[in-house]
Amino acid sequence: MPDPRRTSKKESLNLRRTPQQRRAQVRKQAILDITARLLEEVGIDNLTTLMIADELKISVGSLYHYFPNKHAILNRLGTTWLDEMTTALAAIERMNVEQMELTEFVDEIIDQLVVVYRNQRALLPLAQALCAIPELRHLDAEHDDLIISKMISLFLRLGFRATENELNRLGRAFLELSHVLLIVVVEQRPRRSERTCADLKLMVLTLLRSHQDDDPHTTQAVEAP
Repeated sequence: MPDPRRTSKKESLNLRRTPQQRRAQVRKQAILDITARLLEEVGIDNLTTLMIADELKISVGSLYHYFPNKHAILNRLGTTWLDEMTTALAAIERMNVEQMELTEFVDEIIDQLVVVYRNQRALLPLAQALCAIPELRHLDAEHDDLIISKMISLFLRLGFRATENELNRLGRAFLELSHVLLIVVVEQRPRRSERTCADLKLMVLTLLRSHQDDDPHTTQAVEAP
């Protein structure tokens, strides 16, 4: 039979650790939120850990207890965005894509991506940081690979018959087109944003329709990426 005194002591330690862990998570999230806001206000070049610490009213040493440097904070922001993108695409994959008209598919995927882009504060400077900072470029590459690979899979389910290289090219075209305009969409006022989103859907639909019936024999010459 376990010693009740030892059990009580163990439970007491667990109770004391849980609030500490919760406080740590709250503090980490506060750091991320403050960093995103400052990133919008001052940009990546002027953002410093001292500035973040001052906003939180903590010392830089306390900030480093959670993140060792500015790039580590940006890395977490970028990872969160990538996770949300993965979740959104997984939701599309669970749909009965094979039975969708192309118009419905485009509406669904763009609407899902708009939500992800709207949820990420300071998206434009964060996206620029992922491209410009060597320590963060792996996230930019992972984002591109995620979108392209998922789009290839979805194209096949929609009945596209082009070669893998050609589907890869279409996936990248979708990535570049949607990424640029979705950043614009989330920065605009509601009515203008709505119209730009509608234009994006039309451009994506036109692109995909023009290649939906491509013959694999006619696309064999498309070079590998």
